[in-house]
Amino acid sequence: MSTPTIVMAVVLAAIFLLLGAAKVAAVPAMRQAAAHVGMTTTHYRLLGALEVAAAVGLLAGLRITALGAAAAVGLILLMAGAVVVHLRSGDPAARCLLAAVVGALAAAHLVLLASG
Repeated sequence: MSTPTIVMAVVLAAIFLLLGAAKVAAVPAMRQAAAHVGMTTTHYRLLGALEVAAAVGLLAGLRITALGAAAAVGLILLMAGAVVVHLRSGDPAARCLLAAVVGALAAAHLVLLASG
């Protein structure tokens, strides 16, 4: 596995461990974000659990490539959904930027995994 692939996996895992854990813990900022897009705290916690699971999958993917690829695909889908939810909530495109960028990073990681 190449150094860029490892770095990408670790960076993505760190991002999603942090954000996912904050959602699972329902910290005030995450509760406000959930309310802003019309989600319950329980639903947001579920999304956080998926993000944490994906982060673990990315790290496990350093040993088992198929797990890393599955985690990357899951994150791409989650981030695409996040963009849609933000746009449906009337947020400006700039508010969707983080989800779009992180989704693109997950896609880049998937390409790196596929290229060996």
